[in-house]
Amino acid sequence: MPDLPAILAAKAPLTLASVARGAQPLVLADLARAAKRRAVFIAPDDAAMRSVSEAAQFFAPELQVIEFPAWDCLPYDRASPALSVSARRLSALHQLQSSGGPQLLVTTVNALLQRVLTPFRIREAVRELAPGMEIGRESLIALLRRQGYGRTDTVIDAGEFAVRGSIFDIYPSGLEGGLRLDFFGDELESLRLFDPATQRTTELVERHLLLPASEALLDEDSIKRFRTRYRETFGGDATQDPLYEAVSEGRRLAGMEHWLPLFEDRLVTLFDHLGAGDVLVIDREAMQAGGERLTDIADYHRQRREVAGQAKGSYRALAPEALYLSDGEFAEALEKWPVHRATNFAEPASAKVIDFGFRSGRDFTPERGVAANIYDAAAAHLKALAKAGKRPLIAAYSAGSLSRIASILTEAGAKVQTADSWQEALGLSAKGTATAMVLPLDTGFANDTLELITEQDLLGDRLVRRRKRKKDADAFLAELQALSRGDLVVHIEHGIGRYLGLEAIPVGQSKHDCVALEYAGNAKLYIPVENIDVLSRYGSGEDGAQLDKLGGEAWQRRRARLKERIREIANELLRTAAARALRKAVVLSPEESSWLQFLDRFPWDETEDQEQAIADVLADLESGNPMDRLVCGDVGFGKTEVALRAAFVAAMCGVQVAVVAPTTLLARQHYQNFAERFAGFPLNVGRLSRLVPSGEMKDTRDGLAAGKVDVVIGTHAILSKSTEFKNL
Repeated sequence: MPDLPAILAAKAPLTLASVARGAQPLVLADLARAAKRRAVFIAPDDAAMRSVSEAAQFFAPELQVIEFPAWDCLPYDRASPALSVSARRLSALHQLQSSGGPQLLVTTVNALLQRVLTPFRIREAVRELAPGMEIGRESLIALLRRQGYGRTDTVIDAGEFAVRGSIFDIYPSGLEGGLRLDFFGDELESLRLFDPATQRTTELVERHLLLPASEALLDEDSIKRFRTRYRETFGGDATQDPLYEAVSEGRRLAGMEHWLPLFEDRLVTLFDHLGAGDVLVIDREAMQAGGERLTDIADYHRQRREVAGQAKGSYRALAPEALYLSDGEFAEALEKWPVHRATNFAEPASAKVIDFGFRSGRDFTPERGVAANIYDAAAAHLKALAKAGKRPLIAAYSAGSLSRIASILTEAGAKVQTADSWQEALGLSAKGTATAMVLPLDTGFANDTLELITEQDLLGDRLVRRRKRKKDADAFLAELQALSRGDLVVHIEHGIGRYLGLEAIPVGQSKHDCVALEYAGNAKLYIPVENIDVLSRYGSGEDGAQLDKLGGEAWQRRRARLKERIREIANELLRTAAARALRKAVVLSPEESSWLQFLDRFPWDETEDQEQAIADVLADLESGNPMDRLVCGDVGFGKTEVALRAAFVAAMCGVQVAVVAPTTLLARQHYQNFAERFAGFPLNVGRLSRLVPSGEMKDTRDGLAAGKVDVVIGTHAILSKSTEFKNL
């Protein structure tokens, strides 16, 4: 390793060169052990953050690794961050206030750019629980609600609590499981950990520091501050907003965290939770990601301001600088601390550059491309490393793959031993013996003394773990956890009823778990849990919905009318499908070499559903019939990649493609994505929206009419009468 004291003593940002991606956890673990307080790593995204945090502790078992993630919702969203994410963030901020040993804080640039609660506010919100303390039932419920915990029937996820008589179940911030409090009257008798999956207690604990589950704390002072500042910021008519009304009543509302500055006296940055002696490192790619994030935040804010009206229910967005750092503040903080830049590229050593000498490890992609025996090639490479006096090391994802790889490589001629720790692996490999270990690294690294090859380097991209689909009954059982007493459900034979909860009904000499439903006239129906597939949630708004009568004809008549309407719709669909089947379309099929080059640019593993959607869309394009397909998926599930591949095939076959997005922000993001992925191919990508300069708009429309623009991306501006295509 280079001279670590020089890095720790630096007063200005340094460049840490030749830090290969796979070597980042090793370098950061050494920095954390050498630092007076802790090392801090700023990753470009969540995947890079997890990659470092999962592997760093292998290199330094005594290291305390802390993850501080960003919110998992978009800026200015109507949704709150997941309770589990908020819990991890608050737990991390609390852990930063005390350190009994070396710490490594791993975060992302998105998390760094967001303002957070002050260290004093974190300390103030902590409540110690210990046997013998007295706290009333209602007082504890009020405390948990103020701290952002949501009440449920059964605790399953972080940020939830449940009350059953004298027992309180909580899934607190900072714990990997649940905490069960057992009271005798108002006195806390015991604290036990429990497994939320089985609801069984596992061990006793002497005490616990209860952290909030949400960063938006609803106490008397914060509610008062919010009311005053909301009126000052948005005017007197804002008092009719649902958010203002909910907070005034002490109720939590989805998305309220996006107004966090109005609840607190002041917010600080993550830098304010750090101190002298901390050494900070930022990934080179995170610098660029930070600029893009700030641009996105400004775009989301502009979108909210453009569509927000003054009617009740409108979204009144705070200025970006209220909740996020500005570009200038971000740059100033990076220089002030200082924050060192880590890059995988080599640079000449100087007063401002320290070279770590780590390069990427051997990649066996060429051998996989020609169907060679990968293990023979790997065995030969490992023996060559030993002959050159270097330590040959292998990292596998699991114990099973470790055993398999070691066995096959040994058969191929490279004797492989296994190690349980990094120090043991270094010792065994010092004599030239190839040594394998379970280490979750995606890419390997090498320097003058060793080379580490990962399972992914050897066998290709890590396969996506297949997940079995849940049966409908299992899915509804899980959904029962989200139902509250009084919610409406539908029985396939009896219609709409009201959910009353799970009850144990005596049957013979034992009790049987049943779902209790209430129907019109206070009639009760009990459904055994094994027959729960006859139920479904009521899918419409519950206002005005009436309960059906058990044994009545109203529900059966409605079912009969609906079946007839379904037959009519089916006939219409059949006629439309028949007419479409008679029409012919251009056959669009990808050319193999360019198609494979394009696929290589996708940096992730396709999910099972994504692969199926891509295969179906390509089959449609090759069928010679008009396509009629809807691709659905949640945010981040890969719909854009399906569209990219379809657009690439069509455009490379000589027809034009139009991509219509609902907002100017999405249009801009899609344009950048398409332009980047299509770079180097003989395709021209244009854009049309009201944010595009008029000159560029005219050139794009002229290019579409002449056939010079292959793909156009924009908003509904694409659909205007002035837009003409040569061959859409």
